[in-house]
Amino acid sequence: MMRKDNRNPINRSLLAMAAVQLMPLAAFAQQAGERPNILYIMCDDHAMQAISAYGSAISRLAPTPNIDRLAERGMRFNEAFVENSLSTPSRACLMTGLYSHQNGQRQLAEGIDTTKTFFSELLQHAGYETAVVGKWHMSCRPKGFDFYHVLNDQGQYYNPTFASTGHYGDYKQEMGYVTDLITDHAIEFLDHRDKSKPFCLMVHHKAPHRLWMPSTKYVGKYGNVDFPLPETFWDDYATRGSAASTQKMSIDQYMEPVRDLKVPELYDPSTPEGRDSYAGLMSEMNRMTPQQREAIDAYYMPRNRDFLRSNLSGKPLVEWKYQNYIRDYMAVIASVDESVGRLLDYLDRNGLTDNTVVVYTSDQGFYMGEHGWFDKRFMYEESFHTPLIISYPNHIPSGSQCNQMVQNIDFAPTFLGLAGLAKPAYMPGTSLQPLFGGRPVKKWRKSLYYHYYDYPTYHLVRKHDGVRTEHYKLIHFYGKGGERAVAENKYQRQPGTSEHGCFQYLKSINYIAGDADVDYYELYDIQADPNELHNLYGQPGMQQVEKALKKQLSDYRKNLKVDE
Repeated sequence: MMRKDNRNPINRSLLAMAAVQLMPLAAFAQQAGERPNILYIMCDDHAMQAISAYGSAISRLAPTPNIDRLAERGMRFNEAFVENSLSTPSRACLMTGLYSHQNGQRQLAEGIDTTKTFFSELLQHAGYETAVVGKWHMSCRPKGFDFYHVLNDQGQYYNPTFASTGHYGDYKQEMGYVTDLITDHAIEFLDHRDKSKPFCLMVHHKAPHRLWMPSTKYVGKYGNVDFPLPETFWDDYATRGSAASTQKMSIDQYMEPVRDLKVPELYDPSTPEGRDSYAGLMSEMNRMTPQQREAIDAYYMPRNRDFLRSNLSGKPLVEWKYQNYIRDYMAVIASVDESVGRLLDYLDRNGLTDNTVVVYTSDQGFYMGEHGWFDKRFMYEESFHTPLIISYPNHIPSGSQCNQMVQNIDFAPTFLGLAGLAKPAYMPGTSLQPLFGGRPVKKWRKSLYYHYYDYPTYHLVRKHDGVRTEHYKLIHFYGKGGERAVAENKYQRQPGTSEHGCFQYLKSINYIAGDADVDYYELYDIQADPNELHNLYGQPGMQQVEKALKKQLSDYRKNLKVDE
């Protein structure tokens, strides 16, 4: 394992001084072993609904015993949220402790302001050994890490490529299934770390990101399970504004039979969309060894023959798509749950459990058929909400729950606090440590701010921001529609950037729609209408609520210096 530090020595010195200035005097008296280790496990697109500790109907049929084991040891957060429900912006919030407009990462590709300090740098200079393995997915090299072993961009499920410490950009293929390999490398770090130091290890899984390709071990695991349709599956968006109808994330219209559901028999080479979908599937299938491909084909080929013979249409076809989406998704989760078990067992075997804070979360929520959708992005609950489970024996009561609102901008302050460091004044989040006792904290936040920027691109979810309280949610949809919106986006309008290249590609396959300009609000009573089916904005009797929430939203924008 390479531990090469290539940073400028001046920058190292400045960071060290910053860490010292942030460290309370009491922390100097601590021995390294007295500060907890931190194991942070984050999946990509793992919905709360897919964790049985949260009790959903889906998860009861496809349990996650090892993630549940973590919940039994620690605390389940029921009201955890993200600031921007999209992979790279969420990761930037995690690393910087800043909102998207503060750290620069508004959209999916370019944007992160690398002059911002990552919390890993402060931990490193406070004496922690730091590592990240798996999905990095930011357009900058990992900084503040003694060890990294990261996937190329999104990564692949089978036989993926990784770059390791000191060789960022030099990706080499490794044989195996991505979740297993990431876990192997996490354990490799734990085996070879400097045991005189506390560690912070970030395990970032690609799974269960689209296109939900299970391992050969679990392919077909839920092939005979019929999952219940969500209550809102046939939502007609009748009370919503146009954004809910113009998205491209409905299972009915936009879940691709070829790419997403692995039915190459339906390949249509006559359209750009058809060629794109087939290429997306083949990019995974062609990476497989003959043995891997044989195991995958043994499940999907008979299933596909039965599907084609059935000649489904209308609602039965949509339900077939849903069932097979969930079956694949939960089979992918089975590998993730196994990985969590391997890591917890390692901590137990090596006497590390009692002094290790273990965090399990996702980079955002995900739609498991709610409102007829897959993917994320919206401020509606299933996307905005994210799972969060934290174990810290002797500090967090086992089997406890927290119902106070937390957000991913709180993670960096929490990790710094655990290391004995004070939160930098520029970070807007709050350490979660006061919540660890399991008792309500009276002066805790009563509202959250959210902002989504990534339009026009995949799924065509409109730009919006909003405020959520314990009782209500106000969402403001805004901006130019279709190609006219590109002029509003810093990188999308710049040739040579990934954002611009993606936009041009989507234009070439006729993906970008001619959406209208929008500027409207939606209002939901979260307590009375948790499924957000009844937009109350403009309804009689809601004027005072609207006024109060608009003021809160305006205050957030003003105080945070939101610039769009």
